[in-house]
Amino acid sequence: MWIVDPLDGTKEFIKRNGEFTVNIALVEKGIPTMGVIYVPVTDTLYFGSQELGAFRVDAINELALNDKRSDGATSLTPFMEQGMQLPLAQKQNRPYTIMGSRSHATPELEAYVEKMRKKFGYVDFISAGSSLKICKVAEGLADVYPRLGPTMEWDTAAGQAIAVASGAKVIRHDNQEPLTYNKKNLLNPWFIVNR
Repeated sequence: MWIVDPLDGTKEFIKRNGEFTVNIALVEKGIPTMGVIYVPVTDTLYFGSQELGAFRVDAINELALNDKRSDGATSLTPFMEQGMQLPLAQKQNRPYTIMGSRSHATPELEAYVEKMRKKFGYVDFISAGSSLKICKVAEGLADVYPRLGPTMEWDTAAGQAIAVASGAKVIRHDNQEPLTYNKKNLLNPWFIVNR
């Protein structure tokens, strides 16, 4: 089953801040096995699968134009060769970094951040829109993204596939089990993406 969100981050799109994405996921037996997230404003592509791992590719339009095959299709190989495999190498001594929603902050998120401050001392909190929060954890630029508020399956499936392919985990807040898809009720439970 394919799950497509043609405009993830509608509020960010309306605000014109560039933090919106196009999300596509392949879900098999309730588990996202492949995900693609495209960021139109920055021309950045994130993709991942259980077999390939996870990648970030910048300037994909230029890359795609230069790699047309004789049959008009585009090969995945140059995207993997010119992309960066996730997670990216990280700076040493980076503070514990938490991603949070730019448009959907909750009191529960504030309490979570405060709990992490008590545990780690200084923490860096970064707000972002759409599935970019999951991508930052997949990249290794953030340690955790707690989503302690409502989301729908189409908001998270592609990001979950990419995050898991990068070695991160996407688990339910209540029972630490992976998020599952194609449920009768498409509303996700609260979840946490972490390294």
